[in-house]
Amino acid sequence: MDLFLRNYYNLIFYNLTHNNKNLILLEKKIQKIKKINKKIIVIANGGSLAIANHVALDLSNSAKIRTISFSDASLITCLTNDYGYENFYTKALDIYSDFKDGLIAISSSGMSKNILNAVKKNKKKFSFIATFTGFSKNNLLNKLSNLSFHVESNNYNIVESVHQTWLLSLVDKIAKKKL
Repeated sequence: MDLFLRNYYNLIFYNLTHNNKNLILLEKKIQKIKKINKKIIVIANGGSLAIANHVALDLSNSAKIRTISFSDASLITCLTNDYGYENFYTKALDIYSDFKDGLIAISSSGMSKNILNAVKKNKKKFSFIATFTGFSKNNLLNKLSNLSFHVESNNYNIVESVHQTWLLSLVDKIAKKKL
């Protein structure tokens, strides 16, 4: 096998097997959200927003846990125009979240201002805040979370591949999908 690909896949595999205890904790927190009839909100930017949308859809459809993400263009442009991009998620959470909902925040760098602002302002509102980051482990988003998932890589595609695999494997586990 090509050396680049071998190293690439090895780094993904290393990271995937690095947070299994936290995944089980997150599974329990998500199951509790379902039991108390609350919802999960998944926030992210760029390519990670595609992951957020996929996870929200599959948690809702396959696992029967109400889950939303914010990717509607009219919502994004309205709130960013009225409140600024750095406050988009803060305002979206003001409108759509309820006390004791769960929050999953995905940011490869852990430094996205709109996500950081939203988590800071709403920290006490959520029953849990799970963060999915990469790059520097000491990023600001990890420090705001009560359940942190960090990928040891500075490569966006590796970070996002691991985030997606962690989250979608958790969806399948909760939905009791067969391998």
